[in-house]
Amino acid sequence: MTKKITIAAGSFWPEIGGPSSYLKAILPKLKEGGFGIDLVTRSKKRKYPEDAVSDYRIHRLKDWPGKPVNYLRYFLKLLKVAKSSDIIYAQGPASSGYPSYLANKFLKKKFVVKITGDYAWEQYHISNKLKVINNKSDTKSIIDVLDFQNKKVSGKFHTLRKIQMKVCHAADKIIVPSKFLAKVVGYWGVEDKNIEVIYNGTDFKPVAQGKEKARKEIGISGNIILSAGRLVPWKGFKMLIKIMPELIKEYNFARLVIVGDGPDKEILETMKNNLGLQNKVYLVGKKSPEELKIYLAAADMFVLNTAYEGFSHQLLEAMALGVPVVTTNAGGNPELIKQGENGFMVLYNDELNLIEAIKALFDHEDIRGKFIEEGKKTAEKFTVEKMADETVEILNSLIKNG
Repeated sequence: MTKKITIAAGSFWPEIGGPSSYLKAILPKLKEGGFGIDLVTRSKKRKYPEDAVSDYRIHRLKDWPGKPVNYLRYFLKLLKVAKSSDIIYAQGPASSGYPSYLANKFLKKKFVVKITGDYAWEQYHISNKLKVINNKSDTKSIIDVLDFQNKKVSGKFHTLRKIQMKVCHAADKIIVPSKFLAKVVGYWGVEDKNIEVIYNGTDFKPVAQGKEKARKEIGISGNIILSAGRLVPWKGFKMLIKIMPELIKEYNFARLVIVGDGPDKEILETMKNNLGLQNKVYLVGKKSPEELKIYLAAADMFVLNTAYEGFSHQLLEAMALGVPVVTTNAGGNPELIKQGENGFMVLYNDELNLIEAIKALFDHEDIRGKFIEEGKKTAEKFTVEKMADETVEILNSLIKNG
């Protein structure tokens, strides 16, 4: 008998985003494992041409004006679609998780939630950001994620925290991509036995063209320091822009390229312009995985100055494509990076050591070569197939032990 699963997601292919990439990777394995798949997702369009040739039943809900009505529509769609399913698998605790939780109160299915971060923490820092003053990176402190769990918050942040906890307590299994996030979910009162760590995987393969050809394709010459991610306060892009004048003194052809979009875009553009870095710093917007490959092929190094990271796809993809990395010791990064072996780790916003790590990669071919070689070896351990197989195993065990 066919097993049935309803997946609740905030986005799905061909729209770009974390859930899209993850689901695109695991859905073939679910189908191969005998699952009939319904996918309910909010969407920018009612349908895409790709949906017609999909092996899965895709239910897209194009957003209407007003959040409450969209959540209600999402809940009602889940209630209808998941009626004949064995499992509901929500991609997050809030926008897809809470409607899934409410639907499952009526349906009584097995319930699984994937947690890739603390949404309450993220929204708290987005809402409390400061503007750039005197061309300097703001000095507002980022609260450590674990410390935040004991911080008293009010209003929507308190509500989001309660929602996360309620959804996770109701789940039969929580899937997280790192031991660090397992610890965060543990703070929410979820028992260890209900938390499963499944590391993210990548199937990134190097592109054919070399650096110079890739640089021509993206229209940026010079020695490229690449960074990528959502443009939010904790990703540390302000500090990367701030240190560029210092780096340019020694490396005239150094260029900073930031891939991504988000609420800090205007702030970063203003900071870049105020520092006179119009031809030195490039904010190129959000890119598809295939486009990101070209930017990585063009890069001399990948730098992720982050205060918080569940488990970084970007670092994994950079290493898979042979790009040496510099990052921070935040979140799940130490589970991926071994200091001085396959990358450099510094403290978040540690200006001096961040500059020194970048200089070391520019100046020392032996260090670059070592990081490239060891990075590729690391990436080979984190495969999409392994991630998908472990996910299918957990879902099958829930049905078996019904």
